[in-house]
Amino acid sequence: MTTEQLDELFVSYGYGKIPSNLPEFVFYCHRELQGVNVIQVIDYRQGLYITEDQYFHLKEKIIDFFRQKGEREVHVMSLILCADTQKAKKLCLCDSFCWIIDTMENRLIIHESQVSDFYGWKGMLEDYLYELARRPEETATKQAQTEPAGYKWDRQRISRLPLVSIILVTVNVIVFLICTFTGDLLYNKGALSVMYIVKDKAYYRVITSMFLHWDIRHLFSNMIVLYYVGEIVERKMGHLPYAAVYFLAGIAGNIFSMGYELLLGEYLWSAGASGAVFGVEGALLFLAILHRGRLESVTAGRVAFAVAFSLYCGFTSTNVNNAAHVGGVLMGFAAAAVICLVLLQDRMRKG
Repeated sequence: MTTEQLDELFVSYGYGKIPSNLPEFVFYCHRELQGVNVIQVIDYRQGLYITEDQYFHLKEKIIDFFRQKGEREVHVMSLILCADTQKAKKLCLCDSFCWIIDTMENRLIIHESQVSDFYGWKGMLEDYLYELARRPEETATKQAQTEPAGYKWDRQRISRLPLVSIILVTVNVIVFLICTFTGDLLYNKGALSVMYIVKDKAYYRVITSMFLHWDIRHLFSNMIVLYYVGEIVERKMGHLPYAAVYFLAGIAGNIFSMGYELLLGEYLWSAGASGAVFGVEGALLFLAILHRGRLESVTAGRVAFAVAFSLYCGFTSTNVNNAAHVGGVLMGFAAAAVICLVLLQDRMRKG
């Protein structure tokens, strides 16, 4: 782990770098709804030694810097980069908002007296350090020698884009545009219908109906939630696991809807990505709970309230497939739990 690698990580998540007069001290900031989040990086590998008073004085200067700019809420987390973890521990234990990065073993050290997370950064740092530990040094050296300037940065930045969310939104929009020129053709061929699925065995409708929307409002509401919620889930879980959650939730929502219709004996036509979108929200709820109630700028309580409120609005409205919403959110939560468990076991086996 180097300060340059951390620099790439923070900048890729939208944090602005503010260098100090001393090269051993660099801090990064990002404006959130609740205030300004600041991550201070202290490179303890340079033969540096600071006292507790100097450490807290530095933190106070950072807070004063932002308050002079009109910021009322300033949250500062310190990261100490050090090969001698015992040396760093003496300083770190005096502040609950201070973590250690062992530069020899590429691991994050959080003692019991420290906060367990800082707006989702615990998981993001652990994932990044894990990837660094797996990355062969010779491959990194070869890439540094052969890649043109800026190429590595562009490749890493692209890899962090919510590619699956972008693709899903694009496909849904394109299908909707096609529907505007073809009338009811795609709806007749692809919308969810229990009777067609049971009698004609048109099982493909369970999937095709996920990409059909009745009107622009229906499409817009689903795609806005999908992109902004999906971006967080995809970044945290990875492209393929996120895609699996999306499709599993959408399929489960449609199956749940079919079962409900068969139970009541009421057969309707339905379409939309709502079941899958609710599944993404369910996955976000699980991830927030997994990270002890907070993931990046969202909390488990806020996500649970948003899901509950959306379900309430559905139940108090007409022409809304509430069964698909319920089935989707339950499957999204369960699928995220299973996938995260599998990934964790795989990581433990390899590590």
